[in-house]
Amino acid sequence: MLATNHLTVTYGQKTVLDDVSLSLEGPMLMGILGPNGAGKSTLLKALIGLVPCSGRIYLDNQETNLLGKVAYVEQKSHIDYHFPITVRECVSLGRYKAVGLFKHLTSSDWQKVDQVIEQLQLTAFQDHPISQLSGGQFQRMLVARCLVQEADIIFLDEPFVGIDATSEQLIVDLLWDLRKAGKTILVVHHDLNKVSHYFDQVMLLNQKLIACGSTPEIFTKSNLKKTYGSAIFLDEEVAQ
Repeated sequence: MLATNHLTVTYGQKTVLDDVSLSLEGPMLMGILGPNGAGKSTLLKALIGLVPCSGRIYLDNQETNLLGKVAYVEQKSHIDYHFPITVRECVSLGRYKAVGLFKHLTSSDWQKVDQVIEQLQLTAFQDHPISQLSGGQFQRMLVARCLVQEADIIFLDEPFVGIDATSEQLIVDLLWDLRKAGKTILVVHHDLNKVSHYFDQVMLLNQKLIACGSTPEIFTKSNLKKTYGSAIFLDEEVAQ
């Protein structure tokens, strides 16, 4: 179980997350939804200690720092596309948390790297510089680097932005396989029209926690208006 108690993040005089208390019982595939500036990415970063916060964070009822316990994929716009490294080398970086930064990867580690590269359909590109990848291929590589960490909790920040439909569906299918295998996955997401198809749990956030729970119960027009305001337009089939 992953939980927070009165989690608050401030930047100077501005409160980005305000008194967020929640309890998440996995496995789950959860979409984190809210308008721009709602604190969605900040929530993930606060949970793993990348930004300072007040309040408490618990894992399995023990107060803890989640850094090192969670596999995290940040927004790909924050990654240096021109760093001189191949796809296979980039994915292999995910193994160093397990083996140690200054140790060599074993043949078993490389086998796991190659297996995940194949899962994400990147084998043909594994020796290419990462700068040669398309947006969708680059995102798949980041997900592959995440998966080789073999973490039970996975955070993904806007993984579907700027990628092709084939890559998006491949990643969604893989996330569902991971959820069925017992993983807890939190995804910052913005496309409301796909929420009911992609996630079994949702969190609605706008600085404060608006609602959190199963998608059929939480993803409603009433809750969305509380989160985004009254000027929100949805297809009739998106939320009831």
